[in-house]
Amino acid sequence: MDAIELLLTRQSDAKLTAPGPNSEQLDIIKQAALRVPDHGCIAPWQFIVVQGDARHKLGEIYHQSAVAEQQEEKVIKRAKELVLRAPMIIIAIAKYQAHPKVPRIEQVQSAGCSVLAMQQAAFAQGLGGVWRTGYFAQSTAVKNALNLDEQDEIVGYLYLGTPEIECKKAAKHKPDDYFTYL
Repeated sequence: MDAIELLLTRQSDAKLTAPGPNSEQLDIIKQAALRVPDHGCIAPWQFIVVQGDARHKLGEIYHQSAVAEQQEEKVIKRAKELVLRAPMIIIAIAKYQAHPKVPRIEQVQSAGCSVLAMQQAAFAQGLGGVWRTGYFAQSTAVKNALNLDEQDEIVGYLYLGTPEIECKKAAKHKPDDYFTYL
């Protein structure tokens, strides 16, 4: 797959199954994460790979945080199931570092770029993925359980695996609706 085809056909695949990335594919995915724009070369990211039985550990973290933070019953009930939607999850974290020339927003954007780069690398290798956030990306209890600092941000959970169904999605946005000229 060439770069233009990748950029113009990328999609999110929410229904994922095994197999997930093998070690060679994961190595490429990891390398892609580290090639994103990084003002000041400060590498403001951290990644946690969750697969196999570790998904149940993450599900327990979700469950405990939902209970501790008194979430709605449906959030508590689904907490342990969410992590089973794919054979692998990569948690992407923006590790903010005070820097005179690199504001917080740039560091968070860099970490966000890493999620897209990893999803693109997976897609280019015939895998599927979906970038999710939601309550568990903002939960203080989840951040604490993952030993993150207060200023760290979970910018996304990248679910990776093999798409259960092949469903090519047509482009739904038209460039003219979003681009203007000055």
